[in-house]
Amino acid sequence: MAATASSSTAHIVSRVAASLLGGYAFTWGFTALGLVLGIAAGMAFDDAHTLVYLLAFLVFLVVFLWAFAAQSLARVWIVLAGGGAAMTAAAWALGRTLH
Repeated sequence: MAATASSSTAHIVSRVAASLLGGYAFTWGFTALGLVLGIAAGMAFDDAHTLVYLLAFLVFLVVFLWAFAAQSLARVWIVLAGGGAAMTAAAWALGRTLH
């Protein structure tokens, strides 16, 4: 019984960490990529910044809730952390080509 309770607690802690930390990483990548794409599309920095930050609130809400609804915790970590890292890397690469 104790092993089940501790594994259940560890699962919940990992799920919460995935929703908060993974959600933050994913939203960070979305924001960085969206801002660079907006500027590349010809938007003014302030307009792109405002648009992406407004959308980031919705993105974080969706990925936060999805982290609890998804069946596979490993998939949640891969999508959120991996997706965030991939979008951040893409934003960095695209940003270097714009200068």
